[in-house]
Amino acid sequence: MGQPRTRMTGTQRRAQLIEVARGLFAERGYEATSIEEIAQRANVSKPVVYEHFGGKEGLYAVVVDREMETLLEMITSSLSTTRSRYRVQQVALALLTYMEERPDGFRILVRGRSAGDGENTTYSSLLNDAVTQVEHILGGDFSRRGLDPGLAALYAQALVGMVSMTAQWWLDVREPPKEVVAAHLVNLCWNGLTRLDPDPDLVGPDYAENMKNQSKTNTQRTGDQ
Repeated sequence: MGQPRTRMTGTQRRAQLIEVARGLFAERGYEATSIEEIAQRANVSKPVVYEHFGGKEGLYAVVVDREMETLLEMITSSLSTTRSRYRVQQVALALLTYMEERPDGFRILVRGRSAGDGENTTYSSLLNDAVTQVEHILGGDFSRRGLDPGLAALYAQALVGMVSMTAQWWLDVREPPKEVVAAHLVNLCWNGLTRLDPDPDLVGPDYAENMKNQSKTNTQRTGDQ
């Protein structure tokens, strides 16, 4: 005999089914996951799943919407500061933290509904939203610094692409720690290959670029004497 079913409110049952489905969609993919398997893991009958979501497609859409909302909120909140380097750092940390805390959700966003669909439009849409926000921020920064704001779109694509690809790699290897990964990502995009810091650290919201550079320059000069 199976385990007795737990009586839940409608809201609790819906939340439970979403969590069960999220794990299965991440583990098996959309096409390989069935309503029957979702119901079995949730210890309910198939009609209960249909009653809440109408079917597998409706349930999948809810799971994806929840993950998109969670990740976009984390990215958007990380862009609230006015310090450019700190913002880049916090975006990288936001994505890495989301992946660390919700790896199933991230795999669903990246995988999409079908392996034969080519590039996943859900994840592409999310990245495009991030690019738009970063482009807006860079455009203002470029204007204040006397640079061409028309190039903000190019740099936004480069920054988001670099962070996204590195984050997907890190999801599989999980080392070094996310804070180290974020520091090195910012090191590359902020300092460039010709000015790489051999031992980068995370910075605080009141970080002052000229102070750190002056300190490192003085250290280098002392070592050269």
